[in-house]
Amino acid sequence: MELRDAIDQISTIRTQLAATERLRSLRAVPVALSGLLAILAAIAQMLWLEDPLSYPRRYLLIWCGAALVSGIVASLVVARRVLRCPGALGVANARLAAMQFAPCLVVGAVVTWFVVTRMHDRLWVLPGLWQLLFGLGNLAAHRLLPAPALSIGVLFLASGTCCLWFEERALDPWAMGLPFAAGQLSLAAILWWHHERAEVRE
Repeated sequence: MELRDAIDQISTIRTQLAATERLRSLRAVPVALSGLLAILAAIAQMLWLEDPLSYPRRYLLIWCGAALVSGIVASLVVARRVLRCPGALGVANARLAAMQFAPCLVVGAVVTWFVVTRMHDRLWVLPGLWQLLFGLGNLAAHRLLPAPALSIGVLFLASGTCCLWFEERALDPWAMGLPFAAGQLSLAAILWWHHERAEVRE
């Protein structure tokens, strides 16, 4: 019984340490790439999708495709760095970040499915809801990121609220492209400045 209690306490201490450490396995390059992908997705929508309400699945293909590529690249980079430096704290940190961000992704997927299958005439709510959920995910994980990253979550909450206010005008490609590009490129700059700048100097 005492051994089990000791193991539980060690696990609790490790989780608490992970919560106070920074997620250094998330790098600036994949985050910046997601910002650039948002710009490319906005350009693709401008060129190939004049009326998203008439072709909601094409709209989803563009934006969900960009999000999926961004998520896969970021996950691979984090996993690669964790495997290269397989400390228990680094693994716990990455797991904690994933657990904090995952609920927003799951809710976003459920909301997207519901809107597209049941009320596709309300497609315009998705850009605002996506940004609000992404902002909540950033705020949930902000303790693992440099302190200025908190402002990125607030930015997404503000831009998501504006998109809901704009109604159908929120389907403009730059209503998604600009906030995600600005937010992710800013977060990439924050990560580089706080985590990677010292490594470059060394």
